[in-house]
Amino acid sequence: MGQIFANIQLRNPSDESLDCLHIDALVDTGCMYLCIPEHVALQLKLKKHDSKEVSTADGSVKSVPYVGPVKINYLNRICLVGAIVMGDIVLLGAIPIEDMDLVIHPAQMKLTVNPANPNIATSIVPYIRVIGKPV
Repeated sequence: MGQIFANIQLRNPSDESLDCLHIDALVDTGCMYLCIPEHVALQLKLKKHDSKEVSTADGSVKSVPYVGPVKINYLNRICLVGAIVMGDIVLLGAIPIEDMDLVIHPAQMKLTVNPANPNIATSIVPYIRVIGKPV
């Protein structure tokens, strides 16, 4: 299968005065996070909250900035996520893909909404009942 790109919108929800960025992101289910280059983090004026250690494909380990929040819009879906700052392209990883209930359509080579849930993103969550507390 070849590379799949999705035209996403990125916005800083903490500063609505900033324009959103329209970016062709590489869809990468092997990556967990939204990964953005430093110039994107600067344009969106994203705040650094922490650092994360990441392992790259060549086996090296490095510490990278963790920034956010970032609002992602794609088709009729949105999500709010943190992002790691590294590389020179935007990677859309598994966490935002799952959060927006998106699926990869291999025959069409595109990212699309889950056809089982075309109108609203759906998630599976555990049912938790605390004993002794009313439900």
